[in-house]
Amino acid sequence: MTIIEIHQQLKKYQVENRKVLVTSSFQTHSIPLLHILSTSEVEVEVLFINTGFHFAETVSFKDEVSELLNLKVIDVRSQVPKSLQKDEEGHFYFASDTDYCCFLNKTQPLEPFLMQNDVWISGVRSEQSSERKNMKTEQESPFNTLRFHPLLDWTSKQIYEYRMRYNLPEHPLDKEGYQSIGCAPCTRKFDANDERSARWFGQNKTECGLHKNLIK
Repeated sequence: MTIIEIHQQLKKYQVENRKVLVTSSFQTHSIPLLHILSTSEVEVEVLFINTGFHFAETVSFKDEVSELLNLKVIDVRSQVPKSLQKDEEGHFYFASDTDYCCFLNKTQPLEPFLMQNDVWISGVRSEQSSERKNMKTEQESPFNTLRFHPLLDWTSKQIYEYRMRYNLPEHPLDKEGYQSIGCAPCTRKFDANDERSARWFGQNKTECGLHKNLIK
């Protein structure tokens, strides 16, 4: 979608009196979408799913971008304390059951917000993975929420060009070789052959559940 088309779609949601939210991981490639939304007249609730396991650099970058774009960001956190996020042997679930860890810290905490809103904007792009390649611009989600993927057909080159045009910052870990950045325990440096393989290395997993379980 073009920027004009994105704004037109947002206006359509507004006319339909739909409540809209966007989730952002505040990675470098997340910033163009946030910038586009910040220039819209349509009110969009911005959520950061704060698992408590993020790199300190990500949290600092979120604060920097929020101030730059004048965003009011809501930190979404798990209601399950970290002391209860351990298996019988005392290991955190991110080490023994990553799917359950993602459920506790990402999927489950987001569900109440989906119940309260009508449209969920996500910056997923089809080139990022085989699963995302099969997504549609608009797609149904649980709780009668419509998912909207405005940048689905954007390439990494377009993301870069947009950032350069508006002088938007990059995540501080990018220069260290991290280009798909999630929680610190489950993220390694960028693999030139497959960006998403930098997450949950060694496992048959490329999605946390947000874009796998919360989609129809």
